[in-house]
Amino acid sequence: MMTNLFSIFDPSTPNFLFSNWTSMFMFILLSPVLMWNYPSRPKLLASLLSNYIFKEFKPLIKKSSYFLVFPVTLFTFITYNNLLGLAPYIFTGSSQLVFTVTLALPIWMTLMLYGWLNNTSNLLIHLIPQSTPVFLMPFMVLVETVSNMIRPLTLAVRLTANMVAGHLLIVLLNSADLSSILLTPVIFSAKQMLLLLELAVAFIQAYVFSVLVTLYAAEFTS
Repeated sequence: MMTNLFSIFDPSTPNFLFSNWTSMFMFILLSPVLMWNYPSRPKLLASLLSNYIFKEFKPLIKKSSYFLVFPVTLFTFITYNNLLGLAPYIFTGSSQLVFTVTLALPIWMTLMLYGWLNNTSNLLIHLIPQSTPVFLMPFMVLVETVSNMIRPLTLAVRLTANMVAGHLLIVLLNSADLSSILLTPVIFSAKQMLLLLELAVAFIQAYVFSVLVTLYAAEFTS
């Protein structure tokens, strides 16, 4: 039962072996070139969303504001993959650790390299929070170091776990017994509410991932 349940996240399903990961780039086909050349509703919606995210992220990073182009793009890319994964027979890339670690690890390594090369003193200051007692300083340095080291893992696991949890609930409801006439409308209503919840989670998780990346960048570039 558990093997069949988790097989929906298997990237090596024989029938879709060569097309699983192409779902991440389907936006090239779904977004015609004309949408970017002429005023249209999709373009207006994308512009409003991007401007809103940019305004939300701008107060988080005071220096190197040009970096905000990256988290806004990252938000759009993750949101697209989260939403597309809710469609039937579409492989959910963001439910795989391979996908999320590939995003989180290079970002963290780049920020760490930039921070230690350009803001070494500031990063050392962050290892000891303000007003820390002297006898706790070695312990706080150890705690902050471990906290920094596990950041890419927490970023990756948070996104994957939230997407997997919602998809599993949907699969469990789809496999429920619908032989009872009384249970059918209840289960159907539960599916619709869960789908709305997953739509919200798709945006929220992309937002959280992008916000954390912006906060890490602010810490390393301040």
